Amino acid sequence: MNHKSMQPHGKSSLKFRLKSIAVLSSFLMVFWSFEALAIQKSDTVRISTFDIDVTPPVGSHLSYDPEINKWDLGLRAKGIVLFGSGLPIVLCAIDWLAISNEGMDQFKNALATAAGTTPQRVSVNVLHQHDAPRYDPGAEQVLLEAGIDPGNIHPTHFDGNFPRQALRDLTVAVQKSLGKSQPITHMGLGKSIVNKVASNRSIYGADGKVRTTRMSTTRDSAIRAQPEGLIDPELSLVSFWNGSKPVAVLTFYATHPQSYYRTGVVNPDFPGVARFSRQLAEPEALHIHFNGAGGNIAAGKYNDGSTKNRKIFADRLEEGMRLAWEATTRQTIQAGDIDWASVPVRLPPAKHLAKLKTELASSPNRLHENNGNAGKMAWLRRVEAGVTLEVACLKIKNARVLYVPGELFVEYQLAAKAKRPDQFVAMAAYGDLGPGYIGTTDAYKRGGYEVSDLASNVAPEVESVLMNAIYKLLQK
Repeated sequence: MNHKSMQPHGKSSLKFRLKSIAVLSSFLMVFWSFEALAIQKSDTVRISTFDIDVTPPVGSHLSYDPEINKWDLGLRAKGIVLFGSGLPIVLCAIDWLAISNEGMDQFKNALATAAGTTPQRVSVNVLHQHDAPRYDPGAEQVLLEAGIDPGNIHPTHFDGNFPRQALRDLTVAVQKSLGKSQPITHMGLGKSIVNKVASNRSIYGADGKVRTTRMSTTRDSAIRAQPEGLIDPELSLVSFWNGSKPVAVLTFYATHPQSYYRTGVVNPDFPGVARFSRQLAEPEALHIHFNGAGGNIAAGKYNDGSTKNRKIFADRLEEGMRLAWEATTRQTIQAGDIDWASVPVRLPPAKHLAKLKTELASSPNRLHENNGNAGKMAWLRRVEAGVTLEVACLKIKNARVLYVPGELFVEYQLAAKAKRPDQFVAMAAYGDLGPGYIGTTDAYKRGGYEVSDLASNVAPEVESVLMNAIYKLLQK
């Protein structure tokens, strides 16, 4: 039997698959919300944890290349459901390159349904490893409308079949976790410096403009010898405890996570190795890592592309995680100490997108160019339709953890910390990646890859929009 002949095709195929997710979510809401409601009635802080494998099968197509093999470590989707005051809060980190546009809507809606909460109280962030999948059903739809197979274009692929299955599995895992929630009596906060991992990607000339970009792998020794540049060397750690037992550990550090990639061998790169080592060291707690505002940060100063560097960077990051763990101070918490707030933002689209839209109307074969013009058009459609994104903040006593979209420049993270030096401030970026790179207003004047038409889908005015939202959340 030809199994392919039994699958729905084209536009109807995508609509059928998306509808199945919506129907499943509605069906499960009826049964699962009762369990979440029962937990919410308690005045005690509670947490449930979830952790599943989201590694595509060999033969799948990763973001850039066919998957020819798996590594010892696969890709994970890890997170917590936090019950305090108000509806539950879901925090999820995934070892994928990107979840964008309608894809992020689907993830947040499905996980909200599973946990008995609203999408505004869900944050899903990728770690941005490159030998990993991406998910953008909006881009899929754009390609299908142009008569292009989303799974048969180069170099950027948008076949969403596996991500949709992974979302269904993740939704079930979140729901099942609710029955195993644990009381939380304490929160722990710790910080440490990570040495010789991150460096700024921009190397400036005498005129103040970017003269070259130091990518994740930099083979030119003269460029590697340039100063480290502006980074945030601090790793932040938030932990949750049931008495003396750690239940969940969340770490935050800003950098691109690549040692080497485009191997066709799916792997979580050095953050995944570091996280795994910490899981072995403290096995009682689930260890969840988030990438901070690392859009213009990478390991390029310290990475000549040698494969041995993956373990070196993993060891350095793990050391930072360990030191932050050992520096942790604990304090008791109650349900009333927890708050979640979000601010909808309308990010201004890059001006080049309107011109690109006109050009693609007469040359649809170019939809696969420039790291995925289809994704750019999916993002522009949403902007033109008035869709907003969420900037959110988890508040627990004196801790503030910000959750933001895009490949955010480190300046945003540093500004947030400077705004409230009286508080413990951490940031998880790489939420909805529809906007692409998000630079500062000054960065767009200075140039460089990250703020080019190729990489950024937002206008320079984005800085004021995002910083206003961040400051508003930090003031609450």
